Amino acid sequence: MIIIDNMKVITIPKNLIKNDDLVVIPRREYEEFLRFRFSNIKEVNMTSQQKRILAQARKNLKKGKFLAIYELKEKLGIKD
Repeated sequence: MIIIDNMKVITIPKNLIKNDDLVVIPRREYEEFLRFRFSNIKEVNMTSQQKRILAQARKNLKKGKFLAIYELKEKLGIKD
């Protein structure tokens, strides 16, 4: 670790960073994230109808059959 003008600088070897999948956050924020992540959040099971709808939505997304938000607003006549 190198310290320059009270600023800590570290070098992370490229072999530790795979597919640009590295996130650096302050320890306090990470600890808060962990507390949130492992709190008692209950999962809700999807109904078979919801599963079918989700599967269809994923297929449409892959096919490019979707609207951008601005397109949806335009079709619905919503003005910003």
